[in-house]
Amino acid sequence: MVEFQASVTDLLSEEPRTGLRPLRHSKSGKPMTQSLWLNNNVLNDLRDFNHVVSQLLEHPENLAWIDLSFNDLTCIDPILTTFFNLSVLYLHGNSIQHLGEVNKLAVLPRLRSLTLHGNPIEEEKGYRQYVLCTLPRITTFDFSGVTKADRTTAEVWKRMNIKPKKVRVKHNVS
Repeated sequence: MVEFQASVTDLLSEEPRTGLRPLRHSKSGKPMTQSLWLNNNVLNDLRDFNHVVSQLLEHPENLAWIDLSFNDLTCIDPILTTFFNLSVLYLHGNSIQHLGEVNKLAVLPRLRSLTLHGNPIEEEKGYRQYVLCTLPRITTFDFSGVTKADRTTAEVWKRMNIKPKKVRVKHNVS
C-alpha cells in the first residue's frame, strides 16, 4: 500500500504505479515520460519540485502534463511556470485562495487545459471569466470546452471589471 505523499521529496522513495502502457526508460534508468501525476496526496507546497523532477525523469523539460489535483496547495507555485512545454495542468481540489494566482500561468505558451474547480477561488465572482481573459490560449477549463460565447463573455467582463493600467508620463523639468 502506498502512503500519501506529504512532501515532494517523498516521491524519490516511491515506485511509480504502472499504467495501461509500459513506461519507457532511458539508459540511465530514468522514466521517459511527459506526464507527472501527483494527485490525491497531501502536498501543501512544491518545495524542491525542480530537484525531485530532475532526479526522477530523464527529460523534465519535456513535461507536458502535471496533475496536482486533490492536494493541499494554497497557491500556484512559480516553479510550474518554468515548464514551458506544459499543456495540461490539473490543480482542482486544492486550497488556492486568491484568483490573482492565475496570473502566474500567463507565461506558459503551450498551456491549453487547466482545472481549478474545487478551490476557494471558484467562489469568487467572475471566476471563469477572469481565468479565460487572463489565459486566452486555453481551450479547456475545468473539463469544459471554451466556446466563442465564453470568450465574448470574458471580454465583456474584463471591460467592465478590470481597469486598464494608467501609463504615467514623466515630464522632464529642466
